[in-house]
Amino acid sequence: MQEVDINKEPPTRAFLEQHIEADHFLDYVSLRSPVFKERPVPRSKKEAIDLMMENANLIRRPILITGTTAVFGFDKDAYAKIKSGGSDRPPGSAKRGR
Repeated sequence: MQEVDINKEPPTRAFLEQHIEADHFLDYVSLRSPVFKERPVPRSKKEAIDLMMENANLIRRPILITGTTAVFGFDKDAYAKIKSGGSDRPPGSAKRGR
C-alpha cells in the first residue's frame, strides 16, 4: 500500500472524471469543509471537480485505489470486499464511502 498526501500530490482531473459518478457527485465532496460556509455546494459533476482541482481538501478521503477501482471516503465494507478479492463494481468505477 502507498500513502499519498493529496494536498501535495492531488489527483488529476482525468482521475476524478473517471471515478466520480455524475449522478452522485456530491458523495465525493467533503461537504463539512468550511469552504461551503462561504459558497454554495456544487450543482454539477463539472463544478465539483473544478472545486476539487482548486482545493484538494474538498475531496472525500481517504481514497483507496486498487486496480481500476477507487473507494472515496472510509467504507469498512468496501475495504473488506477488496481485501477478500471481490468487487461488485465494473472496472474503472468508483465506490463512495459512507
